[in-house]
Amino acid sequence: MPPPDFQPSRFIAPRYWGTWIALGLLRLLIIPPYAWQVRIGAALGRALYWAGKRRRRITETNISRCFPDLNVGAQKALVKRTFRAAGIAVPETALAWWGKDGDLAPLLEIEGLEHLRKALERGKGVLLLGAHFTSLEISGRLLSLHQPCHAMYRKHNNPLFEAVIKQSRETHLEGLIERHDMRRMIRLLRDGQVVWYAPDQDFGTHSSVFAPFFGIQTSTLVMTSKLAKVSGAPVLPFFSQHTEDNRGYRLIIRPPLEDFPSGDDVADAARVNAIIEEQVRKAPEQYLWLHRRFKTRPPGEAPFYEK
Repeated sequence: MPPPDFQPSRFIAPRYWGTWIALGLLRLLIIPPYAWQVRIGAALGRALYWAGKRRRRITETNISRCFPDLNVGAQKALVKRTFRAAGIAVPETALAWWGKDGDLAPLLEIEGLEHLRKALERGKGVLLLGAHFTSLEISGRLLSLHQPCHAMYRKHNNPLFEAVIKQSRETHLEGLIERHDMRRMIRLLRDGQVVWYAPDQDFGTHSSVFAPFFGIQTSTLVMTSKLAKVSGAPVLPFFSQHTEDNRGYRLIIRPPLEDFPSGDDVADAARVNAIIEEQVRKAPEQYLWLHRRFKTRPPGEAPFYEK
């Protein structure tokens, strides 16, 4: 059922008309067969590459820093593949919000579901450790076909877009948790629920430490170890990626982390980053390099990105 606060009549003012048009076009993307959705998304990615100069510069900076062993031509090719994957995420979002279970199920391969089921038997909930891959939006929907879960999210600034996001996600997930609501996350874990979140974004120095990611000292949230300590829930890495033939998706659930948390926030943050980095290296073009992962620098170090 749609959330009770979603009332379309609240959003008839002219300032929402552009958003309604964008949402209507997005909804249309679920009509073509999946192979055509991929082609449309790839075309959107090419357009974004040429039109999104700022995002292209951010992506180029990230890839040159993280893959210095690649020559300039190889780095440029990886940037273009990254934008292609980001473009495909647009019809994927439409599928995640409005696609039918029967259409999505044949697209899914899942590895390690037994790890999640076994961890739940402990009765302490499960914290799924994710990351910002381009298929992030659809991965929660795909997981819901096998296991209900709650997901952390960041509130959108556009009220209409926020209402539609909440409606669509809450239709398929157990619930959403605003990213600052630590108490609710802990309560859900203690109640034996599955909570999924992705900590790999730069939120400055608050509740963060510097830990290596691709050999770069990176501002990293300590929330993973804090939640595990307070709730007693096991932490299971959870990732998604396109299959090699671009005909669907692979969800990957790994066994619970052993000896975690360790009591050392920096060591735990470095371990989380290493786990994410290992997965990124398997499909680097599918990581969301378009965001400023290295925005916060250690004292005295020059910024990576242009203002």
